[in-house]
Amino acid sequence: MDFRLKTFVSVARHRSFTRAARELFITQPAVTRHIKELEAQAGTTLFDRSGGGIALTKAGEAMLFHAEKILDSYRRMQFDMNLLTGNFSGELRLGASSTIAQYVLPPCLARFSTRYPEIRLTLDTGNSRQMVQALFSRSIDLALVEGEARHAGIRYEPFMRDELVLVTGSRSAYAARETVTPQELTALPIVLRENGSGTLEVIERRLGERQIKLSSLNVIMQMGSTEGIKSFLASYDCVALLSVQAVTRELLSDTLTVIDIDGLNFEREFAFATLQGVPGTVAGDFMRFASETLPHTRKNNRK
Repeated sequence: MDFRLKTFVSVARHRSFTRAARELFITQPAVTRHIKELEAQAGTTLFDRSGGGIALTKAGEAMLFHAEKILDSYRRMQFDMNLLTGNFSGELRLGASSTIAQYVLPPCLARFSTRYPEIRLTLDTGNSRQMVQALFSRSIDLALVEGEARHAGIRYEPFMRDELVLVTGSRSAYAARETVTPQELTALPIVLRENGSGTLEVIERRLGERQIKLSSLNVIMQMGSTEGIKSFLASYDCVALLSVQAVTRELLSDTLTVIDIDGLNFEREFAFATLQGVPGTVAGDFMRFASETLPHTRKNNRK
C-alpha cells in the first residue's frame, strides 16, 4: 500500500497535518513530505492552505474519493489473503452509538480481541447520526447503532433487542409512583438525550404513535451523556428515559427505580450498519462473532 495515500486521507479527514501525524505516529515534516510528493505526482495542489486552515481543492476531493476506495480495497484484499493462509490479522474500524459502546460492546470486544489478537480494533463513538455519517465518509467499516431511522445506501441488520425505561432517583419525589399514564408523563420534569441520538429518536417515534408530540414533554434539560443524566437524577427530582442496559447496575443497587408507563413501551433493536455494496470481510466476521456472543434479547432488570 502506498503510505502516501494513507497520509493524504488522514490529513483530508482531520483537516490538519498535526492530527494526521499524531494518528499515523510519524512526524509532521514527514506528513508534509508525503503530501508534496503526491501533489508532484498529480501535477496539482490537493489542499488549499490559505485562510489560516486547510481545505481540499477540487483535485483533492477527486483524490480523496479514489484514495478511500483504494485503501478500502487494500484492507479487504489483505484480510482475504490472511484468511487463505490461516493468519487472522487485519484492521477493523468500528463505530458505535454511545449506549452500545459503553454498556453493551466492551465484553464482546474483549472476547474478540482474545480470540483474534492479530486483528487491530479501533472504536469511534458518538450518537447514531454521527456514526452513520462516519460510515458515509468511510472513516469506519462497521457501525452499531440504536436508532430506528433508515438511510439510503446503508444496510441494517438487527442483532439485539433493548428497551428504554422511565427511571428516577430512588430518593426523588417521584420514586413512590409505580405507574404513570402517557398523559401524566408529559407533566413530569424529564431529562432527555441530545438531538441526533438514537434514544431520542425512539422516544419521539413512540410518543408520536400515541399522538403525543415531543415538544409537549416538560423537558428541563438535554444531555449528551447517559452517565451525566444518571448523575443528575441522583441530585434532582426528575425522570429520564434510558436504555435498561445503561441502568442495570443502578436498579440492582437501588439508586434508581423504574416507573412503568401504562400502555406505552419503548422497545427497540440495536443494529449493525454497513455501506450497501461494500463486501464484508473482517467486519462480516465481527458481525457473526458478535451475534453469537451477544444475546438477542436481554431480560430487563426492573425493581
